[in-house]
Amino acid sequence: MGESKILGTESVREVNEVISRIRAWMIASQDQQKSYADLKIRDIDFSIGDYVFLRVSPMKGVRRFWKELGKFISCVSYETLSIQEDLSYEEKPVQILDKNDKVLRIKTIPLFKVLWKNSAVEVETWELESDMRENYMELLK
Repeated sequence: MGESKILGTESVREVNEVISRIRAWMIASQDQQKSYADLKIRDIDFSIGDYVFLRVSPMKGVRRFWKELGKFISCVSYETLSIQEDLSYEEKPVQILDKNDKVLRIKTIPLFKVLWKNSAVEVETWELESDMRENYMELLK
């Protein structure tokens, strides 16, 4: 019994030493990566009319510039848009351009092609018919 206790505490000590070595390696690796990343960071100024690559994440219920994950767009003056604190704005649908059904294996999804407009930007997207009926019933009349 006495020997097993000694072996047990010895193995716990060895495991703790290995864990502390791994932590030290991780910290060293993170510091090295940070030093590489810090060299590439620079301040960039944009002017109205410049083209930039904007990466946005779609948010449910609120439209951000486009639904895609990224797109080249021209910088616009922020005074022309009513931008909220979370840098989003709500687009208004102008009209429904087309209706189509997306056929999957088991079900069919009805879609509307909608023209959205806010300020000088016009975008066409495919939206679910159920969402359009729920939020913009006036367009369907």
